[in-house]
Amino acid sequence: MKLILASNNKNKLREFREILEPEGFEVVSQSEAGADIEVEETGTTFDENAYLKAKAIYDMFKTPVIADDSGLEVDALNGAPGIYSARYAEEGKRCARVLSELEGVPDEKRTARFKCCICYIDEKGGKHVVTGICEGKIGYEKKGTNGFGYDPIFMYGDKSFAEISAEEKNKVSHRSDALRKFEKVIKGEK
Repeated sequence: MKLILASNNKNKLREFREILEPEGFEVVSQSEAGADIEVEETGTTFDENAYLKAKAIYDMFKTPVIADDSGLEVDALNGAPGIYSARYAEEGKRCARVLSELEGVPDEKRTARFKCCICYIDEKGGKHVVTGICEGKIGYEKKGTNGFGYDPIFMYGDKSFAEISAEEKNKVSHRSDALRKFEKVIKGEK
């Protein structure tokens, strides 16, 4: 089954492909499908933003579309950066901002989670939303070279997401959790 991913983010595209292609899905980015648009994320929740992106691409092609909106929620920062994760600071400075804001915060109060909401619009226009979560905490410095975004400061056990392999991350991440739930939705359709 072919799905258009309502994103041109190469890292997200790679993760979606790594998780979904072994299950029989062909995942193409919106630009590969011919959509040269940037959808404004005006929603107030991850769910709303995922839907806005999926609906914009679905309206162009009337074919199955999947979109996600995801981010980091840090309890000591009242859930920030949350839906603003990608815009919390300029590229390359987001981890530093979170670490700076958590300076002096003790280990037990550094709890955080990655959250991923996936919106799938089927070929008939039906909307399906699932949410995946991965609990962890924020470390004290960047560690590792794998992954992207906040992965170097997000501690899953005693390692950051940037210290584990893509295969390990894809078993436990918020995106893989949401995609497993998505698979159940889509398999129930058949």
